[in-house]
Amino acid sequence: MIEFRERLNFDKPILYDGGFGSQLFARDIELANSALANELHSADVVGIHSDYISAGAEAIGTNTFVVSPLHLQMAGQDKSDAQRLIRLGVQHAKQAVEESGKDIYIAGSVGPSPGAIEADSGDTIFGIPNDEVREAHKLVIRTLTEAGVDFLCLETMFSAKEAAIAVDIARETELPIAVNMTYKWTKERSTGKVIYKTDWGHSAADLLQMLDSGEFSGGDSLLDCVDIIGLNCGAESKRTEHSGMPYAITGTEQLHAALSEIGINGKRMMAYPNAGMPQLDENHKTVYTQTPTEMAGHVPALIEAGAYLIGGCCGTTPAHIKAFREAIDANPC
Repeated sequence: MIEFRERLNFDKPILYDGGFGSQLFARDIELANSALANELHSADVVGIHSDYISAGAEAIGTNTFVVSPLHLQMAGQDKSDAQRLIRLGVQHAKQAVEESGKDIYIAGSVGPSPGAIEADSGDTIFGIPNDEVREAHKLVIRTLTEAGVDFLCLETMFSAKEAAIAVDIARETELPIAVNMTYKWTKERSTGKVIYKTDWGHSAADLLQMLDSGEFSGGDSLLDCVDIIGLNCGAESKRTEHSGMPYAITGTEQLHAALSEIGINGKRMMAYPNAGMPQLDENHKTVYTQTPTEMAGHVPALIEAGAYLIGGCCGTTPAHIKAFREAIDANPC
């Protein structure tokens, strides 16, 4: 199996997996923190990974999105359990890969802190102290690395500043790093231009500027430390044209433009959106609006926009990933 960083030099896009938490819900597993499934429902965690591998995913993410001590504490759990749950998460992913007999890359999933951080709020009354954020990311990232993931996937980031803190820690591992923000529709009042920004008001251009600034990395630019940059999640309740796959395409175009504006060309981009908006069906079960066929129909346009790692977030299923696999394989690269 070739190393992940070398695989990034190939022309053919890499297919990532789909939603994990929503697949736990589909199995009627509802927990205060989804990382607890690594211990309480280990067979299901392995099974979800296996389903995505069978669907054609070439890379899968560990069930560690909300495993940090900050998240565990918020859920009323013992924050000292974080390392054990991380190791279990990687172990389950490795088991699924081994049982498949396929060459599959494992991404160590690193999620955002459970709320605004001091760097964004300006204080520790409303914001989580920067040093606590750094220590939590350090524990997660180092444990994932020691457990043997192939690359680190920082995802659903709302804060460009927190992303920079996490990248500063991740670069010490020398593993490939993917950074993904989650955006929403906004419009500039003066120009009427649609621009995607996070809940903290950060655009793709803001992320690039923050990574380059060295503010959270001892003055060092972090741009060259990031191998992959992209977006995930994203759902607009009133603007379906900016949810799911359309969101991924527009967001990737904006990211490509932001990279080009600072003279960066060839950086691999990642996109894995939600399956549209979640809704409740007649049985009060959560369903998502974009079907596998509908989402897969946008894959060629997403590739054209520049996405290289393609997958799904909340609400996407193995059926979605199977449809994406077929669309990628049919697309001339």
